[in-house]
Amino acid sequence: MIQCKQCLLNSSVSKVFSVNENGICNYCNYYTEVNAKLGNINERKAWITKKIEEIKRSGAGKEYDCILGVSGGVDSSYLAYWAKENGLRPLVVHFDNGWNSELATENIRNICEKLGFELNTHVINWHEFKELQLAYLKAGVIDIEALTDHAIMATIYKIARQHKLKYTISGFNYATEAVMPKGWVFDKGDWENIKDIYKKFGRGRSIDTFPHISFYKKLYYHWFLKLESIQVLNYISYNKAEAKKIITEKLSWRDYGGKHYESIFTKFYQAYILPTRFGVDKRLAHYSNLICSNQIKKEEAIIELQKPLYIENELELEKEYVLKKLELSKEEFDKLMAEPERPHTAFKTEVKMWNNYFTFLNILKFKFKRAR
Repeated sequence: MIQCKQCLLNSSVSKVFSVNENGICNYCNYYTEVNAKLGNINERKAWITKKIEEIKRSGAGKEYDCILGVSGGVDSSYLAYWAKENGLRPLVVHFDNGWNSELATENIRNICEKLGFELNTHVINWHEFKELQLAYLKAGVIDIEALTDHAIMATIYKIARQHKLKYTISGFNYATEAVMPKGWVFDKGDWENIKDIYKKFGRGRSIDTFPHISFYKKLYYHWFLKLESIQVLNYISYNKAEAKKIITEKLSWRDYGGKHYESIFTKFYQAYILPTRFGVDKRLAHYSNLICSNQIKKEEAIIELQKPLYIENELELEKEYVLKKLELSKEEFDKLMAEPERPHTAFKTEVKMWNNYFTFLNILKFKFKRAR
Protein backbone atom coordinates (compact mmCIF):
# COMPACT_ATOMS: atom_id res chain seq x y z
CA MET A 1 0.00 0.00 0.00
CA ILE A 2 1.35 3.40 -1.00
CA GLN A 3 0.66 6.24 1.47
CA CYS A 4 0.70 9.94 0.63
CA LYS A 5 3.26 11.80 2.77
CA GLN A 6 1.01 14.84 3.07
CA CYS A 7 -2.60 13.67 3.46
CA LEU A 8 -4.43 10.58 4.73
CA LEU A 9 -5.09 8.98 1.35
CA ASN A 10 -3.38 5.83 0.13
CA SER A 11 -3.51 3.46 -2.84
CA SER A 12 -6.53 1.61 -1.42
CA VAL A 13 -8.88 4.56 -2.08
CA SER A 14 -8.73 4.55 -5.88
CA LYS A 15 -7.21 2.77 -8.86
CA VAL A 16 -5.88 6.10 -10.14
CA PHE A 17 -4.08 6.97 -6.89
CA SER A 18 -0.42 7.80 -7.43
CA VAL A 19 2.42 9.69 -5.75
CA ASN A 20 5.19 11.81 -7.26
CA GLU A 21 8.91 11.70 -6.53
CA ASN A 22 8.30 13.64 -3.31
CA GLY A 23 5.69 11.17 -2.07
CA ILE A 24 2.80 13.61 -2.58
CA CYS A 25 -0.35 12.10 -4.10
CA ASN A 26 -2.18 13.22 -7.22
CA TYR A 27 -5.14 14.44 -5.12
CA CYS A 28 -2.94 16.80 -3.09
CA ASN A 29 -1.37 18.01 -6.34
CA TYR A 30 -4.84 18.63 -7.75
CA TYR A 31 -5.70 20.65 -4.64
CA THR A 32 -2.61 22.81 -5.19
CA GLU A 33 -3.35 23.28 -8.89
CA VAL A 34 -6.99 24.36 -8.58
CA ASN A 35 -6.19 26.79 -5.79
CA ALA A 36 -3.28 28.27 -7.76
CA LYS A 37 -5.62 29.00 -10.67
CA LEU A 38 -7.72 31.19 -8.39
CA GLY A 39 -4.75 33.48 -7.79
CA ASN A 40 -3.29 34.82 -4.56
CA ILE A 41 -5.50 36.06 -1.73
CA ASN A 42 -5.40 39.68 -2.93
CA GLU A 43 -6.44 38.67 -6.46
CA ARG A 44 -9.26 36.56 -5.04
CA LYS A 45 -10.51 39.40 -2.84
CA ALA A 46 -10.45 41.79 -5.81
CA TRP A 47 -12.44 39.31 -7.89
CA ILE A 48 -15.15 38.71 -5.27
CA THR A 49 -15.42 42.45 -4.50
CA LYS A 50 -16.12 43.11 -8.17
CA LYS A 51 -18.59 40.23 -8.29
CA ILE A 52 -20.50 41.58 -5.26
CA GLU A 53 -20.94 44.87 -7.12
CA GLU A 54 -22.22 42.99 -10.19
CA ILE A 55 -24.74 41.06 -8.09
CA LYS A 56 -26.04 44.23 -6.45
CA ARG A 57 -26.40 46.00 -9.80
CA SER A 58 -28.25 43.05 -11.33
CA GLY A 59 -30.68 43.02 -8.39
CA ALA A 60 -31.43 46.74 -8.41
CA GLY A 61 -35.20 47.25 -8.20
CA LYS A 62 -35.84 43.59 -7.38
CA GLU A 63 -36.81 42.03 -4.07
CA TYR A 64 -33.70 39.80 -4.18
CA ASP A 65 -30.36 40.01 -5.95
CA CYS A 66 -29.25 36.36 -5.74
CA ILE A 67 -30.22 32.90 -4.52
CA LEU A 68 -28.64 31.12 -1.57
CA GLY A 69 -29.31 27.48 -0.78
CA VAL A 70 -29.09 26.74 2.95
CA SER A 71 -28.83 23.21 4.40
CA GLY A 72 -27.97 24.13 7.98
CA GLY A 73 -24.40 22.87 7.56
CA VAL A 74 -21.31 24.96 8.31
CA ASP A 75 -20.55 26.14 4.76
CA SER A 76 -24.01 27.37 3.77
CA SER A 77 -24.67 28.82 7.23
CA TYR A 78 -21.46 30.84 7.13
CA LEU A 79 -22.26 31.89 3.58
CA ALA A 80 -25.58 33.32 4.77
CA TYR A 81 -23.68 35.33 7.40
CA TRP A 82 -21.20 36.49 4.75
CA ALA A 83 -24.02 37.57 2.42
CA LYS A 84 -25.57 39.73 5.14
CA GLU A 85 -22.21 41.26 6.06
CA ASN A 86 -21.65 42.21 2.42
CA GLY A 87 -25.04 43.79 1.91
CA LEU A 88 -26.52 41.15 -0.39
CA ARG A 89 -30.25 40.36 -0.44
CA PRO A 90 -30.45 36.63 -1.12
CA LEU A 91 -33.58 34.60 -1.69
CA VAL A 92 -32.82 31.91 0.91
CA VAL A 93 -33.92 28.46 -0.22
CA HIS A 94 -33.97 25.28 1.84
CA PHE A 95 -34.61 21.94 0.16
CA ASP A 96 -36.45 19.48 2.41
CA ASN A 97 -36.12 15.87 1.21
CA GLY A 98 -37.73 14.41 4.31
CA TRP A 99 -34.51 13.65 6.19
CA ASN A 100 -33.88 16.87 8.15
CA SER A 101 -32.76 16.41 11.72
CA GLU A 102 -34.52 18.50 14.36
CA LEU A 103 -31.24 20.31 15.00
CA ALA A 104 -30.90 21.23 11.32
CA THR A 105 -34.41 22.70 11.31
CA GLU A 106 -33.59 24.73 14.42
CA ASN A 107 -30.27 25.94 13.00
CA ILE A 108 -31.86 27.07 9.74
CA ARG A 109 -34.62 28.91 11.60
CA ASN A 110 -32.08 30.70 13.83
CA ILE A 111 -29.95 31.68 10.84
CA CYS A 112 -32.83 33.30 8.98
CA GLU A 113 -34.31 35.01 12.05
CA LYS A 114 -31.03 36.52 13.21
CA LEU A 115 -30.02 37.66 9.72
CA GLY A 116 -33.48 38.93 8.81
CA PHE A 117 -33.78 36.66 5.78
CA GLU A 118 -37.08 35.17 4.66
CA LEU A 119 -36.89 31.37 4.47
CA ASN A 120 -38.34 29.61 1.43
CA THR A 121 -38.60 25.87 2.07
CA HIS A 122 -39.27 23.53 -0.85
CA VAL A 123 -40.60 20.17 0.28
CA ILE A 124 -40.13 17.22 -2.06
CA ASN A 125 -42.73 14.53 -2.72
CA TRP A 126 -41.54 12.04 -0.10
CA HIS A 127 -43.08 8.95 -1.74
CA GLU A 128 -41.26 9.64 -5.02
CA PHE A 129 -37.98 10.37 -3.29
CA LYS A 130 -38.25 7.21 -1.21
CA GLU A 131 -38.76 5.16 -4.40
CA LEU A 132 -35.64 6.69 -5.92
CA GLN A 133 -33.52 6.03 -2.82
CA LEU A 134 -34.73 2.41 -2.71
CA ALA A 135 -33.84 1.99 -6.39
CA TYR A 136 -30.32 3.29 -5.70
CA LEU A 137 -29.90 0.94 -2.76
CA LYS A 138 -31.00 -2.00 -4.91
CA ALA A 139 -28.82 -0.94 -7.84
CA GLY A 140 -25.74 -0.93 -5.63
CA VAL A 141 -24.36 2.39 -6.92
CA ILE A 142 -22.24 4.38 -4.53
CA ASP A 143 -23.52 7.96 -4.83
CA ILE A 144 -27.01 7.76 -3.35
CA GLU A 145 -26.68 11.41 -2.35
CA ALA A 146 -26.60 12.39 -6.03
CA LEU A 147 -30.41 12.30 -5.87
CA THR A 148 -30.61 15.11 -3.33
CA ASP A 149 -27.86 17.17 -4.96
CA HIS A 150 -29.51 16.87 -8.37
CA ALA A 151 -32.90 17.92 -7.03
CA ILE A 152 -31.36 20.90 -5.23
CA MET A 153 -29.63 21.98 -8.44
CA ALA A 154 -32.86 21.70 -10.43
CA THR A 155 -34.85 23.58 -7.76
CA ILE A 156 -32.33 26.44 -7.55
CA TYR A 157 -32.29 26.88 -11.33
CA LYS A 158 -36.07 26.86 -11.53
CA ILE A 159 -36.39 29.51 -8.80
CA ALA A 160 -33.71 31.65 -10.47
CA ARG A 161 -35.72 31.59 -13.69
CA GLN A 162 -38.98 32.41 -11.91
CA HIS A 163 -37.49 35.42 -10.12
CA LYS A 164 -35.30 36.45 -13.06
CA LEU A 165 -32.16 36.23 -10.95
CA LYS A 166 -28.80 35.82 -12.64
CA TYR A 167 -26.68 34.77 -9.68
CA THR A 168 -26.66 31.93 -7.19
CA ILE A 169 -24.08 31.80 -4.41
CA SER A 170 -22.71 28.38 -3.57
CA GLY A 171 -21.06 26.97 -0.46
CA PHE A 172 -18.80 24.62 -2.44
CA ASN A 173 -15.16 25.32 -1.66
CA TYR A 174 -11.79 23.78 -2.43
CA ALA A 175 -10.56 24.33 1.14
CA THR A 176 -12.78 21.51 2.44
CA GLU A 177 -14.00 19.66 -0.68
CA ALA A 178 -11.36 19.58 -3.45
CA VAL A 179 -9.83 16.25 -2.41
CA MET A 180 -12.23 13.42 -3.24
CA PRO A 181 -11.05 10.02 -4.56
CA LYS A 182 -12.30 9.07 -8.00
CA GLY A 183 -15.16 6.61 -7.75
CA TRP A 184 -16.50 7.86 -4.40
CA VAL A 185 -18.98 10.22 -6.04
CA PHE A 186 -20.65 10.60 -9.42
CA ASP A 187 -21.84 13.51 -11.57
CA LYS A 188 -24.70 15.08 -9.60
CA GLY A 189 -26.22 16.64 -12.70
CA ASP A 190 -26.55 13.44 -14.75
CA TRP A 191 -30.31 13.01 -15.18
CA GLU A 192 -29.82 10.20 -17.72
CA ASN A 193 -28.04 8.16 -15.05
CA ILE A 194 -30.79 8.74 -12.48
CA LYS A 195 -33.52 7.82 -14.97
CA ASP A 196 -31.83 4.61 -16.09
CA ILE A 197 -31.09 3.42 -12.54
CA TYR A 198 -34.73 4.00 -11.61
CA LYS A 199 -35.97 2.31 -14.80
CA LYS A 200 -33.97 -0.83 -14.01
CA PHE A 201 -34.35 -1.00 -10.22
CA GLY A 202 -37.38 1.12 -9.37
CA ARG A 203 -40.83 -0.29 -8.82
CA GLY A 204 -42.33 1.55 -11.78
CA ARG A 205 -44.14 4.16 -9.74
CA SER A 206 -44.35 7.71 -11.01
CA ILE A 207 -41.56 10.18 -10.20
CA ASP A 208 -43.01 12.96 -12.34
CA THR A 209 -42.71 15.70 -9.70
CA PHE A 210 -39.11 14.91 -8.73
CA PRO A 211 -37.11 18.10 -9.46
CA HIS A 212 -34.72 17.33 -12.31
CA ILE A 213 -32.69 19.08 -14.95
CA SER A 214 -31.96 17.42 -18.29
CA PHE A 215 -28.86 17.84 -20.45
CA TYR A 216 -30.69 20.19 -22.83
CA LYS A 217 -32.21 22.22 -19.99
CA LYS A 218 -28.72 22.78 -18.57
CA LEU A 219 -27.60 24.15 -21.93
CA TYR A 220 -30.67 26.39 -22.03
CA TYR A 221 -29.93 27.82 -18.60
CA HIS A 222 -26.29 28.38 -19.54
CA TRP A 223 -26.70 29.95 -22.99
CA PHE A 224 -29.99 31.80 -22.76
CA LEU A 225 -30.57 32.64 -19.09
CA LYS A 226 -26.82 32.92 -18.39
CA LEU A 227 -27.16 31.83 -14.77
CA GLU A 228 -23.91 32.08 -12.83
CA SER A 229 -23.02 30.14 -9.68
CA ILE A 230 -20.52 31.99 -7.48
CA GLN A 231 -18.36 29.77 -5.27
CA VAL A 232 -17.81 32.54 -2.73
CA LEU A 233 -15.79 30.58 -0.17
CA ASN A 234 -13.04 29.98 -2.75
CA TYR A 235 -12.40 33.73 -2.91
CA ILE A 236 -12.19 34.59 0.78
CA SER A 237 -10.02 33.39 3.66
CA TYR A 238 -12.21 30.47 4.67
CA ASN A 239 -11.31 28.46 7.75
CA LYS A 240 -13.87 25.90 8.90
CA ALA A 241 -13.05 26.16 12.62
CA GLU A 242 -13.27 29.95 12.51
CA ALA A 243 -16.51 29.76 10.52
CA LYS A 244 -18.01 27.44 13.15
CA LYS A 245 -17.02 29.85 15.89
CA ILE A 246 -18.63 32.81 14.11
CA ILE A 247 -21.95 31.14 13.30
CA THR A 248 -22.11 29.66 16.80
CA GLU A 249 -21.66 33.06 18.42
CA LYS A 250 -23.63 35.17 15.94
CA LEU A 251 -26.36 32.81 14.78
CA SER A 252 -26.77 30.39 17.75
CA TRP A 253 -25.72 27.55 15.42
CA ARG A 254 -25.12 24.14 17.00
CA ASP A 255 -22.73 21.46 15.72
CA TYR A 256 -23.87 18.09 14.31
CA GLY A 257 -20.63 16.23 15.00
CA GLY A 258 -19.71 15.53 11.37
CA LYS A 259 -19.62 16.94 7.83
CA HIS A 260 -23.12 16.87 6.27
CA TYR A 261 -24.60 15.29 9.42
CA GLU A 262 -27.43 17.83 9.36
CA SER A 263 -29.31 15.16 7.38
CA ILE A 264 -30.27 11.93 9.17
CA PHE A 265 -29.91 9.92 5.97
CA THR A 266 -26.62 11.53 4.95
CA LYS A 267 -25.17 10.71 8.35
CA PHE A 268 -26.35 7.09 8.08
CA TYR A 269 -25.11 6.91 4.50
CA GLN A 270 -21.64 8.25 5.31
CA ALA A 271 -21.17 6.54 8.66
CA TYR A 272 -22.75 3.15 7.88
CA ILE A 273 -23.69 2.45 4.24
CA LEU A 274 -20.44 3.69 2.69
CA PRO A 275 -18.05 1.83 5.00
CA THR A 276 -20.23 -1.31 5.23
CA ARG A 277 -21.08 -1.82 1.57
CA PHE A 278 -18.36 0.11 -0.26
CA GLY A 279 -15.43 0.13 2.16
CA VAL A 280 -15.31 3.93 2.04
CA ASP A 281 -14.63 6.22 4.98
CA LYS A 282 -15.25 9.74 3.71
CA ARG A 283 -13.44 11.20 6.70
CA LEU A 284 -10.22 10.33 4.85
CA ALA A 285 -11.14 12.90 2.20
CA HIS A 286 -12.65 15.42 4.61
CA TYR A 287 -9.57 15.51 6.85
CA SER A 288 -7.20 15.41 3.86
CA ASN A 289 -8.77 18.62 2.58
CA LEU A 290 -8.24 20.28 5.94
CA ILE A 291 -4.61 19.09 5.95
CA CYS A 292 -4.03 20.52 2.46
CA SER A 293 -5.56 23.85 3.51
CA ASN A 294 -3.42 23.94 6.69
CA GLN A 295 -6.47 23.84 8.95
CA ILE A 296 -5.39 20.69 10.77
CA LYS A 297 -2.14 18.77 11.16
CA LYS A 298 -1.88 15.23 9.81
CA GLU A 299 -1.12 13.89 13.29
CA GLU A 300 -4.32 15.48 14.63
CA ALA A 301 -6.33 14.06 11.72
CA ILE A 302 -5.01 10.55 12.39
CA ILE A 303 -6.20 10.80 16.01
CA GLU A 304 -9.65 11.98 14.85
CA LEU A 305 -9.81 9.08 12.41
CA GLN A 306 -9.45 6.59 15.26
CA LYS A 307 -12.79 7.68 16.69
CA PRO A 308 -15.75 5.44 15.79
CA LEU A 309 -18.00 6.52 12.93
CA TYR A 310 -21.04 5.84 15.09
CA ILE A 311 -21.69 5.50 18.79
CA GLU A 312 -23.06 1.96 19.10
CA ASN A 313 -26.40 2.82 20.74
CA GLU A 314 -26.92 5.72 18.35
CA LEU A 315 -26.29 3.50 15.32
CA GLU A 316 -29.00 1.01 16.26
CA LEU A 317 -31.55 3.75 16.92
CA GLU A 318 -30.84 5.60 13.66
CA LYS A 319 -30.70 2.38 11.64
CA GLU A 320 -34.12 1.45 12.95
CA TYR A 321 -35.46 4.92 12.10
CA VAL A 322 -34.02 4.94 8.55
CA LEU A 323 -35.30 1.45 7.72
CA LYS A 324 -38.76 2.24 9.07
CA LYS A 325 -38.94 5.42 6.99
CA LEU A 326 -37.79 3.56 3.87
CA GLU A 327 -40.20 0.69 4.68
CA LEU A 328 -37.40 -1.87 4.63
CA SER A 329 -37.06 -4.79 7.00
CA LYS A 330 -33.71 -5.38 8.67
CA GLU A 331 -33.37 -8.64 6.72
CA GLU A 332 -34.04 -6.90 3.37
CA PHE A 333 -31.58 -4.12 4.16
CA ASP A 334 -28.81 -6.44 5.38
CA LYS A 335 -29.22 -8.51 2.22
CA LEU A 336 -28.76 -5.39 0.10
CA MET A 337 -25.64 -4.44 2.05
CA ALA A 338 -24.12 -7.84 1.25
CA GLU A 339 -24.70 -7.58 -2.51
CA PRO A 340 -21.85 -6.43 -4.81
CA GLU A 341 -21.72 -2.82 -5.89
CA ARG A 342 -22.27 -1.61 -9.44
CA PRO A 343 -20.55 1.41 -11.01
CA HIS A 344 -22.73 4.30 -12.12
CA THR A 345 -21.26 3.81 -15.59
CA ALA A 346 -23.07 0.46 -15.82
CA PHE A 347 -26.11 2.62 -16.56
CA LYS A 348 -26.81 5.32 -19.14
CA THR A 349 -24.95 8.58 -18.62
CA GLU A 350 -24.70 12.01 -20.25
CA VAL A 351 -20.98 11.54 -20.95
CA LYS A 352 -21.41 10.92 -24.70
CA MET A 353 -23.80 13.88 -24.98
CA TRP A 354 -21.25 16.18 -23.34
CA ASN A 355 -18.42 14.82 -25.51
CA ASN A 356 -20.46 15.50 -28.66
CA TYR A 357 -21.34 18.97 -27.40
CA PHE A 358 -17.72 19.96 -26.74
CA THR A 359 -16.61 18.46 -30.06
CA PHE A 360 -19.25 20.61 -31.78
CA LEU A 361 -18.01 23.72 -29.94
CA ASN A 362 -14.42 23.01 -30.95
CA ILE A 363 -15.46 22.62 -34.59
CA LEU A 364 -17.28 25.97 -34.46
CA LYS A 365 -14.24 27.66 -32.89
CA PHE A 366 -11.99 26.19 -35.59
CA LYS A 367 -14.27 27.36 -38.41
CA PHE A 368 -14.64 30.80 -36.85
CA LYS A 369 -10.86 31.09 -36.52
CA ARG A 370 -10.33 30.13 -40.18
CA ALA A 371 -13.02 32.56 -41.33
CA ARG A 372 -11.15 35.41 -39.64
